[in-house]
Amino acid sequence: MSINVQFTKGSGIRLYTPEKEEYLDAVSGTFNLALGYSYPELVDALKNQVEELIHVSSSFTGQLAQEVLDSILEHAPEHITDGWMRDIIGSTANEGAVKIANKYNGKNEVISLSLSHHGQTLFATSISGNAFRRKSFSNTLVTQNGIVPAPYCYRCPYSAKGAPGCGYLCAEAIYDHAQYASNGNVSCLILEPILGNGGNIIPPEGYFERIRKICDELDIVLIADEVQTGIGRTGYMFASEHYDIQPDIITLAKGLGGIGIPAAAIIYRSEFAVLEKFEHSYTSGGNLLSLTASQKTMEVVSREGFLENVRENGKVLGSLLLQLKEKYGHVIGDVRGIGYMWGMEIVDREGAPDVKLTNRIIDTALEEHNLILRGSRYGFGNVVKVRPALTATLDDIEEICARLDKLFSQL
Repeated sequence: MSINVQFTKGSGIRLYTPEKEEYLDAVSGTFNLALGYSYPELVDALKNQVEELIHVSSSFTGQLAQEVLDSILEHAPEHITDGWMRDIIGSTANEGAVKIANKYNGKNEVISLSLSHHGQTLFATSISGNAFRRKSFSNTLVTQNGIVPAPYCYRCPYSAKGAPGCGYLCAEAIYDHAQYASNGNVSCLILEPILGNGGNIIPPEGYFERIRKICDELDIVLIADEVQTGIGRTGYMFASEHYDIQPDIITLAKGLGGIGIPAAAIIYRSEFAVLEKFEHSYTSGGNLLSLTASQKTMEVVSREGFLENVRENGKVLGSLLLQLKEKYGHVIGDVRGIGYMWGMEIVDREGAPDVKLTNRIIDTALEEHNLILRGSRYGFGNVVKVRPALTATLDDIEEICARLDKLFSQL
């Protein structure tokens, strides 16, 4: 579909055309608007910063960067005590995390999960678990990388009956890769607590405990890519803490910028503070606008009751989506999520993935219901994602689901 809609103003989870036509954004931009559009406090903070100073070299922003980093670490898992503030996007934050692991242990191979998404740079594409991203660049990808099955219980690649009875075969595949397929130098495993672009896939209980044990046994650095899940998306500041992943390194971006300001960070155990400034730094990394946005976002999301509200409203969102599944079970095969991070798996009459229908749903939502949705795997997947800004109210959630109900009733 060719998108001809133009927006000139946004507020909360709503966007407006030049003709004042209102659209409801159910996916917070590209899942990066933690505070929605034009959150007043953040807009004011950015205005003040723009009037004072827009850019200086990161050589001169160290104090502010440390203050922002401290505000992030204050809410991080207890063992995460240090970090790096010289990125502005998730792709380079993930690259930086791999650099840190490689320098720390002197190894160079990365393991990731099928259906994973870790960014759009050449390196991040090469370590992501979606082949369609790489097919045009096969001659330029030289990364030593291994991909193991994702914990996709709804469509288990082993046709297992579910954890823990399955023995976590998808996690056990890491042993096989390390022993039979690797170059003998596995440095790190990078995974998303919830595989966002892959289809909002949530690992079963016990999976992360098994992953941590395997990484310890094989001396592999565990990296949690929280670019999508971090800064409150799940109703918890970090999904790593909620799921007790115990990663060595966590990457952040997207929601950290609050209202769409590019911002990113890498945080880690103290022993992973191995990089020199010249080894991972960018012209706009740690710039004043990113730091200002990150600082205010952390302040807002950390306020009493904010994340509790996301958790409680997220239960309502999940309940309403499950009601849609009950009503339209011939189309919605599964609903899964937590907080403000949900996905509906779209299927045909036999229960197989229906990609064509998924894209039709997204197109129809925009064209006929003024509702903005996104699909999994950039249009190649069969999951419709529902992820409003963390500031979305119960009324907003009910309106999103009411429009979805009308949409599905048309199919």
